[in-house]
Amino acid sequence: MDARPKMIYLPDTMADWPWPRTINPHFEDVKAEVDASIRGFKALSPESRAAFSKCDPEHLRISCDLINAFLFLDEYTDTENGVVTKEIVDIVIDALHNPHKIRPEGECILGEILRQFWVRAIQSASPSSQRHFLETFTASLHGFVAEALDREQGHRRSIDDYMKLRRYTVCLKPCLFIYEMEMDLPDEVFHHPVIMDLAECITDLVLIDNDMISYNKEQAAGNEDHNMISIIMLEVGLDISGAMAWAAHYHAEVQKRFIDGLTKVPSWGPSVDILVKEYLDGIAMWPRANHSWSYEIHRYFATSGPKIQQTRIVPLLPRPDREAA
Repeated sequence: MDARPKMIYLPDTMADWPWPRTINPHFEDVKAEVDASIRGFKALSPESRAAFSKCDPEHLRISCDLINAFLFLDEYTDTENGVVTKEIVDIVIDALHNPHKIRPEGECILGEILRQFWVRAIQSASPSSQRHFLETFTASLHGFVAEALDREQGHRRSIDDYMKLRRYTVCLKPCLFIYEMEMDLPDEVFHHPVIMDLAECITDLVLIDNDMISYNKEQAAGNEDHNMISIIMLEVGLDISGAMAWAAHYHAEVQKRFIDGLTKVPSWGPSVDILVKEYLDGIAMWPRANHSWSYEIHRYFATSGPKIQQTRIVPLLPRPDREAA
């Protein structure tokens, strides 16, 4: 008999986040264009397409293509072993470094999806943003391989080790390219310890929320080992409710670290300082956007997301193996 609780309470981690939600005015027009592009690739099963479709105009289009590419990567690598995941990663890296090369026939479709994304992006993205994207995305891709090896070997990480890897596999830092496309942010700014710590704070906020929200879906599929809630339960000795509360407390601490960190940002002169402020305001929007998006697409809660966002209560899904028993 399954002695677990019937319901999960999801703490509202973003209740006090100072950056409110805003919608790009070009969203509806660009969404139709991107949806048509996704259908054209035929990269997903009918079930996955149904879930995804319920998910400057040119830069908005590039941003949408990027997010969809990350979701495809997650879909394709989530259950694969290390060898297959490494093959996919190598294809994607080659496509990004050779965007004008025709992809081989029969190759994993992710190569062509990322190639088309990058061909479009490099036409308008600043050179520095392109460089930073390739750097952070390549690191994230190698994280997917490490996760696959963990899954294959049944390796369970400590909370600290998990966070180090998850900061790559959540793919947040490459997403920050979205806010940098229109600016030439110098390397000395991008790699400055204060700026890097602020970016890490945003990464942690997003991955904590993502793991809290996705836990139910992942545990039902028996794929929860690469999830913060499962790792907290195992290491700290808490039940699901306690682990959710622990994660929410950690989330609040990271929020404070980010806000305090903004006071430590140095000056690089008026012209660069304007870019830095715009960049930091942009990345600060990401946790809010991710949180709202997670409840509105059908990926985690089917059609119940808006209701769950209000009630904070989620029915715990059964595991297939437990159901069969």
